[in-house]
Amino acid sequence: MKPAKGAKQQRSFWKELPILIVIALILALVIKTFLVQAFSIPSNSMQNTLQQGDRVLVDKLTPWFGSKPERGEVIVFHDPDGWLPETPMQTNVFQDVMSFIGLMPSANEKDLIKRVIAVGGDTVQCKRGGPVKVNGTPLKETSYLYPGNTPCDDEPFGPIKVPKGKLWVMGDHRQDSLDSRYHQNQKYGGMVPEQEVVGRAIVVAWPVTRWSTLPVPDTFSQKGVESKASQAAATAANGAPAALGLAGAVPIVLWRRKRLQER
Repeated sequence: MKPAKGAKQQRSFWKELPILIVIALILALVIKTFLVQAFSIPSNSMQNTLQQGDRVLVDKLTPWFGSKPERGEVIVFHDPDGWLPETPMQTNVFQDVMSFIGLMPSANEKDLIKRVIAVGGDTVQCKRGGPVKVNGTPLKETSYLYPGNTPCDDEPFGPIKVPKGKLWVMGDHRQDSLDSRYHQNQKYGGMVPEQEVVGRAIVVAWPVTRWSTLPVPDTFSQKGVESKASQAAATAANGAPAALGLAGAVPIVLWRRKRLQER
């Protein structure tokens, strides 16, 4: 007596489930490496734009096509010159594996997140009681500056000429951000080399109650700041790399099943 057709299909699905999982994990790893990666916000330096504990998705694709960080973008970058203290986080094997494939943000990667204020060739400055100026044009920062903060009263600076290939970055919570202003006596003069940039933060993905995109504020496009032409923006993903990997794996497995049935 032949088994029922439905039972055969059910057993076949469970037999191929491991293949689906493996393909999903591989795709998640590829997406994390080349397309988009999740990062956890560890401090209050970017309030109120980002809150401690938020998960942001970072576009890692457009830099592969020659796109460079622009003024006003929120970027993630590797610690350029000992900005972070030597305090390694304690993790377990499960966390390490999940971070490796992109299911969880890494706890040990020495990365920071700030807003690009000036790029190579710009002159940036800020006097006590005044606004931040880029190429002599004052920035209107009310849309992102933390309420009650001053642009730079705690640490005035400049004028500073940003070298080519470097970035001047600052946190949105100015009085709680150890940014470029506080590292001027180090190797890069407080600047971040472009090659240390991981990518641009494009969306707050978690918690869902805070879902939002991270556009460039209008003040950076005003006449005088002389912002570059915008590069093609990557579409913000709504899911983590693992979800994208699973979505990509499903049609591959279905295609394989069809080919096997045709033999």
